[in-house]
Amino acid sequence: MNLLVLNCGSSSVKFQLIATDLERIAQNTDVRLAHGVIERVGGAGVITFTAEGSAPQRSAAPVRDTRAAVEMILRWVISDESGVSAVSSVADVQAVGHRVVHGGEHFTNSVLINDEVLRGIEDCIELAPLHNPANIEGITAARASLGAGVPQVAVFDTAFHQTLPEHAYLYALPYQLYRRHRIRRYGFHGTSHRYVAYRYRTLRGIGREATNIITLHLGNGCSIAAIRAGDSIDTSMGLTPLEGLVMGTRSGDVDPSIVDFVASKEGLSAREVESLLNKQSGLLGVSGLTDDMRELLDEAHENNDRRARLAVEIFCYRARKYIGAYLAAMSGADAIVFTGGIGENSAEVRADICQGLSWLGIELDRERNKAHSAGREGLVSADTSRVAVYVIPTNEELLIARDTVRVVTGAPQRF
Repeated sequence: MNLLVLNCGSSSVKFQLIATDLERIAQNTDVRLAHGVIERVGGAGVITFTAEGSAPQRSAAPVRDTRAAVEMILRWVISDESGVSAVSSVADVQAVGHRVVHGGEHFTNSVLINDEVLRGIEDCIELAPLHNPANIEGITAARASLGAGVPQVAVFDTAFHQTLPEHAYLYALPYQLYRRHRIRRYGFHGTSHRYVAYRYRTLRGIGREATNIITLHLGNGCSIAAIRAGDSIDTSMGLTPLEGLVMGTRSGDVDPSIVDFVASKEGLSAREVESLLNKQSGLLGVSGLTDDMRELLDEAHENNDRRARLAVEIFCYRARKYIGAYLAAMSGADAIVFTGGIGENSAEVRADICQGLSWLGIELDRERNKAHSAGREGLVSADTSRVAVYVIPTNEELLIARDTVRVVTGAPQRF
């Protein structure tokens, strides 16, 4: 099957075209045929399309909306210009998998999209006002371009964390707020945490029930998950993606009273303070320079910039604290797994996070750690480390494609 995987944001549309089926999934022989992104949707679009084995094709053109972006992707995929020989018409795209950020409590698995499912995704808009509307636009755009006969599947960021026990997902608020408004911890990055947990047990040759690990997805958005017997039992992001670790532009954990305090001191509304916490905080807010970890490390080393160094220190300190907390919550773990753009590529950040954890049995091998970057998968801990440490590049799009196959064919989903 040729599957189109769409990740639609408020101003961008990312895609991958993947050839896979149940046999290829079993043999781990899925093939990515093409990938790309259209940025600045709604204005002067910046377009980067790449067929596997070929150089990226970059261009600029006005892109009116998400529907126009999806149509542009499909036109390119079936064109001679793309070089994707497996797809010569839209009929060669057999299904579409969509990343959907929030599924609330209703969606605990990936599902075939119908009108009822679409309404359920719409019902979650108040929980993810920046993300779910864009995800819905991607679904309607694909339906319009490919026709109602092409199955579409929703894969939810929140689904993997629906195994959290009640004591982990409830906040210590009046219980009626949960009953009335479903205010609770949902967690995000579920497809990433789920994928690297699968890769970890594949590398180790163990079963799901033997998978007891802590996974750190560190990118512009960051989260950590405690996975026991293959299930997520705690995670750092909460009702929204704002809670938890320090991120590129998000503050992570703060005292809730800060919202009212900053609003009164700065003359801002609560909504404006929320925007400040989401878009002007984190690495960017502390450093005053950038939300890019690579640039901050360069500034800290080359220019001895104090605030750049401080931003990195706060980032690593918060992650280190969460590792300790989750080791306690799990009564120990067999491994820690780093993933995401920072987690996969920055040996320095991994070393800083693990610094001082040798008393917990966590010791990195300096040379192994330095050698793992740019998509390289493997062990980076010392042979004497009681807790193994791995770097495993995430592949959320592949997981979405595989779930799409399973849903369309009726095969069991494997979390």
